[in-house]
Amino acid sequence: MSTNNRNSLFKKIIAIVLGFGPGIFAIGYTIGTGSVTSMIVAGSTYGMQLLWVLFLSCLFSGILMFAYGNYALISGETALYGFKKHIKGGKILAILIIIGISLGQWNSLMGILGISANIIYELAAIYIEQLVPYKYETVLGVAIFIIAVFYALMLVGKYSFFEKILVVFVTIMGLSFIISLFFVHPLPVQVIEGLIPSVPQVPGGKMMVAAFVGTTMAAATFLSRPLFVKGKGWTIKNLDQQKKDAITAAILVFLISGSVMAVACGALFYQGKPVTQVLDMANTLEPVAGKFAVTIFFFGTLSAGLSSIFPCLLIAPMLLADYQSGELDTNSRQFRIITFFACLVALIVPVFGANPIEMQIMSQVFNVFVLPIVVLGIILMVNNKKVMKGYKTNLWVNIGLFAALFFSCVISYNGILALIDYF
Repeated sequence: MSTNNRNSLFKKIIAIVLGFGPGIFAIGYTIGTGSVTSMIVAGSTYGMQLLWVLFLSCLFSGILMFAYGNYALISGETALYGFKKHIKGGKILAILIIIGISLGQWNSLMGILGISANIIYELAAIYIEQLVPYKYETVLGVAIFIIAVFYALMLVGKYSFFEKILVVFVTIMGLSFIISLFFVHPLPVQVIEGLIPSVPQVPGGKMMVAAFVGTTMAAATFLSRPLFVKGKGWTIKNLDQQKKDAITAAILVFLISGSVMAVACGALFYQGKPVTQVLDMANTLEPVAGKFAVTIFFFGTLSAGLSSIFPCLLIAPMLLADYQSGELDTNSRQFRIITFFACLVALIVPVFGANPIEMQIMSQVFNVFVLPIVVLGIILMVNNKKVMKGYKTNLWVNIGLFAALFFSCVISYNGILALIDYF
């Protein structure tokens, strides 16, 4: 292949990656260290048994992203602003959603920062043994540095800027996990069996199912989509593009998350080594593939964490702006104060030296309780002829939305049982 052809192919790949729309934020929200942690813990503990939960979560996520995106392009309104304006009791509904999602995402942010800082420490400790006695100090110092850099980047505050940074992190993450799959992988029969619905009948099994849905079918992903669609500058002319973007995002979330679960299953499940600490995540690949593979997998996990910090910091000011006017002003005083407070919250796990993996899984479980309200809200909006300006929502989309509502109610009930068992 000539140099010109190579350059041309490289430019085409870069153009495809950069041409990816608001779906990149969906991947950033969905595949963070929360998702990676859940997938590694599930793969190492239950093999591929929960693959069916991941499949259904991604399927319903794609439908909800499509519905929220279409609603935004046709009505010209954002989600919470629309709920407040068009649904009876919508103000209370919107405020409950803001509180529920913000708390869930901030909880998640603590775990994300804790795991990301631990990963950098573990990666450094592989090559610099002198760091081993100073774990707490190193982890805390790294956490403060990461959150300070991200807060500084937040102040730049442009949609296109956030999107470009996320593209880089998500690309590194996806490639790292898929490359890792070449080193270790489960048996094909396990993958097929994993698509048959079953819940592990062991302590923590229900918690894991709820955490899976909480991280993969994240309410924040759908509610923020109208704002990101508007931020991209899309209009009613981009309906087809919006549909492709939602489908692509859902497929990529399934492939990347499934790869992580499969790697953990192949490396640890057969050896009976469930993951409970960040160091266990470090050992996912080392026995079979050496330090090089560990480094690749770590970069993927770190990229997953860093790609989630932006969306988690953005969520509270974004939902508040959505409720107030439907417009997000990233240069406002309100935006800077709320994101600064979120940065302080993020440091709780590193400061107290808590186990970030346990914190991360717990936060994912709490995310499922807002989900039924968020699904019900969009069902009411897309079937309101006045709001949708005469546009009729497809029967299959409605069937998908009602199935998603039923699924979210079942998982929320399951989450309540899991928390009762835990406490």
